[in-house]
Amino acid sequence: MATTILIIVFIIGYVAIAMEHPLKLNKAASAIITGVICWSIYILQSKTPESVTGELLHHLGDISSILFFLLGAMAIVELIDAHNGFELITSNLRTKRKSKLLFIIGVLTFFLSAVLDNLTTAIVMVSLCSKILKDKEDRLWFAGAIIIAANAGGCWSPLGDVTTTMLWIGGQVTAANIIMQLLLPSIGAFIFPVLYIMYRFRGKTLERMSISTTSDLEKREGKIILFSGVGLLLFVPFFKSITHLPPFMGMLLSLGIMWVITTRLHKRKEAGLAHRYTVAYALEKVDTPSILFFLGILLAVSALQSYGLLQELAVYLDHTLKNNYLIGTALGLLSSIVDNVPLVAAAQGMYPMESFPTDHAFWEFIALTCGTGGSIIIIGSAAGVAAMGIEQIEFMWYLKKICWLAILGFFSGIFVFMLQHAFMGESIMGIHP
Repeated sequence: MATTILIIVFIIGYVAIAMEHPLKLNKAASAIITGVICWSIYILQSKTPESVTGELLHHLGDISSILFFLLGAMAIVELIDAHNGFELITSNLRTKRKSKLLFIIGVLTFFLSAVLDNLTTAIVMVSLCSKILKDKEDRLWFAGAIIIAANAGGCWSPLGDVTTTMLWIGGQVTAANIIMQLLLPSIGAFIFPVLYIMYRFRGKTLERMSISTTSDLEKREGKIILFSGVGLLLFVPFFKSITHLPPFMGMLLSLGIMWVITTRLHKRKEAGLAHRYTVAYALEKVDTPSILFFLGILLAVSALQSYGLLQELAVYLDHTLKNNYLIGTALGLLSSIVDNVPLVAAAQGMYPMESFPTDHAFWEFIALTCGTGGSIIIIGSAAGVAAMGIEQIEFMWYLKKICWLAILGFFSGIFVFMLQHAFMGESIMGIHP
């Protein structure tokens, strides 16, 4: 009975998020209520409430690490924006065609997400596009392309997506092999949707940028903050690889360094003027409801995970499909609805290394599908949630306009993966433990 109620509450919450505008209820409220009720149902039916509380606090630690990472990245982007740092990039754009601009943005996103990660890259690129494009509809289409490109770019690098990082840390894949095996499939998942959106913008040109009125001093300060901010964002994955601390620690360190830089840069300015350039002011401008929405949806999914529903679902797929391509595809599609982290964790627990050793094609396929599947629904990935908050993208708009393109990219990536392995004389079809 409790299982049925839990599933019904989760579905109702999901529908409320999707119907945010007709209901005139902020999605953060729906997500938070859903998350709290899911955990309430779980603890009320449990015979050991203390253990449930312990599980909740364990999940809250993981969730908080994502939220602090998101908060730090968004604050740094706000600082760059406050100093007109993006103007340095926009003023040097050599194209006036929107289709070409989309391609440039898409390619940059694809490769940057492999170095930074898909969440940080999505925040930076969506913020950049908001400074270049005046039309809201254009910005929404660009944001959709950025989400697809960021998730596709993240899955072929051990630093780019949390699920690939999990497989790398777990010993299922090695860094060099995952790059070699997933680069072409990831390009396949990214290029076809972006080509369609480029076709949609054919013949359209950018509006002439307004002439900058910033002084030479402001331009110099903007350059300092832009290069410092981007440099410190790039520093985060290196900090993680050196210290083995979670990524949010590197992001918080970067934010602290930015705090020192801005304080020193504006120490001679009048207090009222200097305030708008501070980290404190940037944190005030961060979209807090989006962060609370992220908290709520992750709490709801973690309740399903702790209750064992996601593990049961993975086992059911394993026993029903009995085909590794179908299992990987199903897990990828599911990752568009629930967080891909527990799904990949379930797969890691289900399949022992004796059956699927390090660098087995099955693990590569899981990394591909669970990485790119999150683009299908906007709240299926951290990149999508961040873009949704920055540009206020409606759930239903994304579902109508971008969903089918993400599905096209998802299956294109799978096709390229299968073709690549067939060409090499390898296959994971039918190999089942």
